[in-house]
Amino acid sequence: MEVRHATAPDQIPGATTDWLRSRFLVEDLFAPGQVRLVYSHEDRIVVGGALGRAALPNPDPLRAGHFLERRELGAVNVGDGPGTVTVDGVPYELGPKECLYVGRGSREVDFDGAFYLVSTPAHADHPTARSTLADAEPVRLGGPEGSNDRTIYKHVHAKGLQSCQLVLGVTVLEPGSMWNTMPCHTHERRTEVYFYFGLPEGQRVIHLMGRPDETRNLVVADRQAVVSPPWSVHCGFGTHAYSFVWAMGGENQAYDDMESVAIGELR
Repeated sequence: MEVRHATAPDQIPGATTDWLRSRFLVEDLFAPGQVRLVYSHEDRIVVGGALGRAALPNPDPLRAGHFLERRELGAVNVGDGPGTVTVDGVPYELGPKECLYVGRGSREVDFDGAFYLVSTPAHADHPTARSTLADAEPVRLGGPEGSNDRTIYKHVHAKGLQSCQLVLGVTVLEPGSMWNTMPCHTHERRTEVYFYFGLPEGQRVIHLMGRPDETRNLVVADRQAVVSPPWSVHCGFGTHAYSFVWAMGGENQAYDDMESVAIGELR
């Protein structure tokens, strides 16, 4: 498991592209038969990828008896077909873009498929449960005039799957729409991670990050993630329609607790 330390906004001026990518972009999460993990000290979020048949490991940096001893986990099927997550011997089948919440204390987690993983520290037990696309009560936002016609599926949140601090969902853009989360925002009380998927080979998302008055960009490929600290905006424009998983961890779970940034204020 790779470990990354927290960052501050005064580190951004003068930063090279390589430095920005090494701190905020997570590139190689998927390898057949493996679970790859990155631990970020930004709110101690762990992101990962499981491909094929693989078991959730217990990396030494966690200093735990098992991975979920003090953590909770969200697993999203980012493949094109069904996949299965087995938790302590109980199998859960998930269709594309569906989510399984795995509660604190679960010991054995096995994957069969392509799954994006997000884990946050947990202080209480919540039951392992599945959320389908129908369960997520899809919300349509934006429109073609803003090139941001999209559907938001909230899986883990106050009115959906219950958790300690994890908030997670999937946004699907319509063909011809490329912008996500515009106008953008920051979260002073939470870290957010965007995971992009469904991009055809050779296509990219130009992801904006940094303070609103001093933005930078990252060029992101399919099945790559961007860690957005509380002080950073997070939005992007794709060269092709795509989907992304958004996940947050931090002080609260209020979906609308954000600092909105008007388009004209971006620099």
